[in-house]
Amino acid sequence: MSEEELAADVREADAASGRARADRGAAPASERSRVRRGMLFTVVGGALWGLNGTAAKFLMDTYAIDPLWFACLRELTACWLFLGMAWMRNREKLVGAVTSPKALVSILGVSLSAILFSQVAYLEAIDWTNSATATVLQSLSMVGVLCYVCVKMRRLPKRREALGVVMALVGTYLVATGGNPGSLSLPLGGLAWGGLCAAAAACLAILPAKQMKAWGNFVVNGLAFLMSGTILAVVYQPWAHMPQLDALAVVLLAACVVLGTFGAYGLYLEGVKEAGSLRASLLSTVEPLTATVATVLLLGTPFSPAELVGFALILGMVYLTA
Repeated sequence: MSEEELAADVREADAASGRARADRGAAPASERSRVRRGMLFTVVGGALWGLNGTAAKFLMDTYAIDPLWFACLRELTACWLFLGMAWMRNREKLVGAVTSPKALVSILGVSLSAILFSQVAYLEAIDWTNSATATVLQSLSMVGVLCYVCVKMRRLPKRREALGVVMALVGTYLVATGGNPGSLSLPLGGLAWGGLCAAAAACLAILPAKQMKAWGNFVVNGLAFLMSGTILAVVYQPWAHMPQLDALAVVLLAACVVLGTFGAYGLYLEGVKEAGSLRASLLSTVEPLTATVATVLLLGTPFSPAELVGFALILGMVYLTA
């Protein structure tokens, strides 16, 4: 999950947190402790996202799991964890959303345009390339969000934002070609799905903001995951494409749902509330870093120096545009 996904609700949480601290006169030591705790939550959540991508790549390669089957499983299982949390933390909003036809239609739009798109694109990008490349290319969503903000606010990019875009373009070129302009280091399908993954992540960061502000993150994501998973199940029919799984595969699949999807998201969201949105967005770059290290150490995937420089440039873009 990555940072991406939550801007309006995050700003509201930051403001509410600031007002609460002002009301109770929080001591400097308590404040520092809260920020450190939030930073820890954000780093752990980002690391879980990165490891989740590596585990997904291992499962798809080893057990011939189709990305659509994987996406369907994740959505139809993780949705109940989101909804369970929504029921415990804000039951009134969950009931209100479920009983409001207008809210359900609005969340269905988010489900189709953001959740389904992002889940399928991310897993397809991993399947075509590897978790490190997919998560780094996903970080290019910051460029899409920046373009959206500039158009909406009718302004040109700031100097550091423009530099970030240039770094992103150069970084993508190095990742795609490995520094050799005469050939593609990535398969064309992988590059295409990586671009779609970035576009999907940008949609996920922009489109659900209004619904999340009205109903809360867990309500919107739980219902959107349920709707997306149901539609995908009807179209794809995962029961007709069941892979052969052993005990290890079942354990890894469960970890991808509980830790890599719900756990990572929950920790990141809590980190945003405790440490603030800016620190969280910067610290969440641990996701592609973790994915890169895990891909090299656990799966033995090699990267050329040019590709690593490209990764660094794209991550540098995140710092400049956040």
